[in-house]
Amino acid sequence: MKKKIIIFIAIIFVLAIAILIWKTVKAPEINYEEIKVEKGNISVEILATGTVQPENRLEIKPPVAGRIEKVLVDEGEKVTKGQILAWMSSNERAALIDSARALGKKELARWEKLFRPTPVMAPIDGNIILRNVEEGQSFTTNDPILVMSDRLTVKAQVDETDMALIKLKQKASIILDAYSEKGIPAKVDQIAFEAKTVNNVTTYLVDVLPENTPDFMRSGMTANVNFLLQEKKGVINVPLDVITTEEDISRVLIKGPQEEIFEREVKTGITDGKIIEILEGLSEGDIVLKEVRGPKKSSSTTNPFSPMRRKKDKSAKK
Repeated sequence: MKKKIIIFIAIIFVLAIAILIWKTVKAPEINYEEIKVEKGNISVEILATGTVQPENRLEIKPPVAGRIEKVLVDEGEKVTKGQILAWMSSNERAALIDSARALGKKELARWEKLFRPTPVMAPIDGNIILRNVEEGQSFTTNDPILVMSDRLTVKAQVDETDMALIKLKQKASIILDAYSEKGIPAKVDQIAFEAKTVNNVTTYLVDVLPENTPDFMRSGMTANVNFLLQEKKGVINVPLDVITTEEDISRVLIKGPQEEIFEREVKTGITDGKIIEILEGLSEGDIVLKEVRGPKKSSSTTNPFSPMRRKKDKSAKK
């Protein structure tokens, strides 16, 4: 008998604890955040990563082994085709000039006038991206003394699933990791015909050419490229998460003039993943509602158990 009483008391104790927990733990209150419908711009883009590289990289090597007498350019300098970049001496001239220098200034001037140095000239228009020699330095015919590029591009790696959306001359934007706050307008210049597969991922190289190459852009920099697929300006839009879709019908909650809640059907357009275009059903200045779970944070939220009630919007679409 005593055992039954103990079991009964234990059951009552467990039930009491369960009821206490049930009363304490409540479902989070649902409130509504008010969002004003506005007009804005929407762009649909594909993101790819890449590296800044010269479109054409040209190493300037001397025709004969010798010594650099004078370098006339620095790294980053723009040069034109035929411009003299440096003066060099062959090993024979260098030996002769050194011997004449030992005999005095008059003898040196005589031999420098008779045996002039050889100019190193730019073969193309472009930029000096590497200077490998200093004045007085010796070199062989295998040593590039200067390196040039005609223009810098971004070699973007585009996934094969996105290749059907990439076209020549397509607008794009380059964002360098080192200068993430500065977008560089660009366009698609070339699309590779051969794929590369790394870790079972197939990608194609797409050359993206800046419209104007900024001075801070350097070969080897890491970049993100946004390829523009679609763009609309000045369209009515709302945050994507206020839209609910069921059986291919999209709806939003809208606040009425008498503080009532309406559920209104809308027709949507393009989206960038954050905001979505509204083609029909809303006008600029309308107030849509977004569900917010948790305690009421500000006056911009509305309790669903207030006099405001959710109804079907029987009014005509706007």
